[in-house]
Amino acid sequence: MRHSPVAGAGLALALLSAVTFATSGTFARSLINDGWSAEAVVVARVGIAALVLAGPALLVLRGRWAVLRRNIASIGVFGLLGVALAQVCFFNAVRYLPVGVALLLEYLGIILVVGWAWLVQGQRPRRLTVAGSAAALAGLFFVLDLTGAGRLDPIGVLWGLGAAVGLAGYFVLAGRVDAALPSVVMASGGMAVGAGALLLLGLLGALPLRASFGTVEFAGQETSWLVPIVGLALVAAVVAYLAGIAAARVLGARMASFVGLTEVMFAVLIAWLVLGELPTVVQLMGGALIVAGVALVRLDELRAPVATEQTKVAEPAPTS
Repeated sequence: MRHSPVAGAGLALALLSAVTFATSGTFARSLINDGWSAEAVVVARVGIAALVLAGPALLVLRGRWAVLRRNIASIGVFGLLGVALAQVCFFNAVRYLPVGVALLLEYLGIILVVGWAWLVQGQRPRRLTVAGSAAALAGLFFVLDLTGAGRLDPIGVLWGLGAAVGLAGYFVLAGRVDAALPSVVMASGGMAVGAGALLLLGLLGALPLRASFGTVEFAGQETSWLVPIVGLALVAAVVAYLAGIAAARVLGARMASFVGLTEVMFAVLIAWLVLGELPTVVQLMGGALIVAGVALVRLDELRAPVATEQTKVAEPAPTS
């Protein structure tokens, strides 16, 4: 068992990662409201972050190019599914939904992984995981608030569920990553692939890449478009990933990801303070059920023995 002050530092890093990841929806909203397409926001965010992280990635590789070569395919799929798909769907969901609700829908991807492992790998979920999945699905019913005043735009809901698929793909891929591949290399390479693929599709006319370079409204103030871009790339990507990776090394990947569930709470709080948006009471109840359900699934994972916990470090989930 890890004791303070080391464990305290790990907890602080995990919370820092959750807070900084939680800012992404709020930063993106100011750009999207000013006419940016979600795809352009993702390209700017992950493209800049990939460049910033390229230096640390090359440093930790230290010439171990064979590790990089044998993981090229994994990095490519991770970039397309865990970065490009997840983030494009999430930021498109933010166009139609409150930031907190969009993130709650994306977090259902953790429940999708349970179903995938059961149907594809034959891993029957234990009782705690079943209870958590049931709670999360019940929470989804309340978040959608189909009959109340807080009814959600169905297009936004579909985008949010698409983000859940992308997040599920991330977790499946993260579970298969080569332990010899440094996490920062996976993050930088995946973001470079995601940004490159979206940029290519945009140049071919398959995706909209709209951007404006004037002032935007952020936190009720007119400011340069660079402010949310810097926030998205440096705060919500670089700082978030590096803090999450460091936390995983101190606390262990599973415990760090469990603490990372506080991202939802921070995202709702930040969106309320900065954007003045708050889900309805019914949606907040549903959100609490979703978070509780996901926490139960994570808790069940923590109870399971993990032989490679000391050598395998999962990246923080690129959710928001």
